[in-house]
Amino acid sequence: MNLQATALCAQRQRGVALILVLWVIALMSVLLGSFALISRTENLQARHLLDATTARYAAEAGLERAVYELRNPDPATRWVGDGRPYEFVFDNAQVRVELTEESGKIDINAADDILLQSLFVSVGASADQAAALAAAIQDWRDPDDAVRPQGAEASEYKSVGLAYAPRNAPFQTVSEVQQVLGMNYELYARIEPAITIYAGNATPNAAYAPLQALLALPDMTPELAQQLIAARQQIIPGQSGPGQASGTPLTLPDGTPVVANGGGNTYTIKSRATLANGASTVLDASIRLGGVGAAGRPYTVLRWRDDEISR
Repeated sequence: MNLQATALCAQRQRGVALILVLWVIALMSVLLGSFALISRTENLQARHLLDATTARYAAEAGLERAVYELRNPDPATRWVGDGRPYEFVFDNAQVRVELTEESGKIDINAADDILLQSLFVSVGASADQAAALAAAIQDWRDPDDAVRPQGAEASEYKSVGLAYAPRNAPFQTVSEVQQVLGMNYELYARIEPAITIYAGNATPNAAYAPLQALLALPDMTPELAQQLIAARQQIIPGQSGPGQASGTPLTLPDGTPVVANGGGNTYTIKSRATLANGASTVLDASIRLGGVGAAGRPYTVLRWRDDEISR
């Protein structure tokens, strides 16, 4: 009887031990699985960070290359700021650079009422909304408190619960136009590629104007604007005047010739770097050439924005 009890007790102990071993194995499996998952996650994060950093610096190389090419003394090989793309390979990354001379954009500190209204209508605003926004922009930048018809001064901002009033001075940044009464982000996003505060001209130079700025010009249509862009980008750099391959001068719908001169030294540069695995970064900056700043660069950064794009 005692032998049977002893054997049964030993058997139970072995069973308990087996269960404990199985629990330990299960626990170790969970721990190992968690460790493997954490290791994989950290590896992916490290890879992602490396790709993002590599693409970012390749995009910056595109900007630096653009500055170098814009200062090229040879007009036949100098890069042109009319939006045409330039591509090259940098450290196994494909870099695509587009330059836009700021004189080709609509200066919100200099544009008149008609051009501003045309700009808003070209991006889908109604005639009444365009008139109100154009007047509000002019009320924002002019030095007085007199309200234009359909415009807005301090009392109009206060009446809709806004805690600020018009600057009554020129816009200091392009994004400041978002504060104008009646503006919303969706509308701003549509006009942002077309506007600037660095041109200083009442009308954009069509030789460098982006599509969105061209569409605000009198009698311009999307088809004509696309044709003009395609034609001017076929012009050989350093040519004495813009013209198509046939030599026919480029003109706007109202007959105004498109003349590629009188440009400034301020550019918007969009540089996209794409790695072999598809990871990419877009750098969008506005710069002004000339001199050597405190950072030792031959240009000054006026605006800087970079966006990482997942592969």
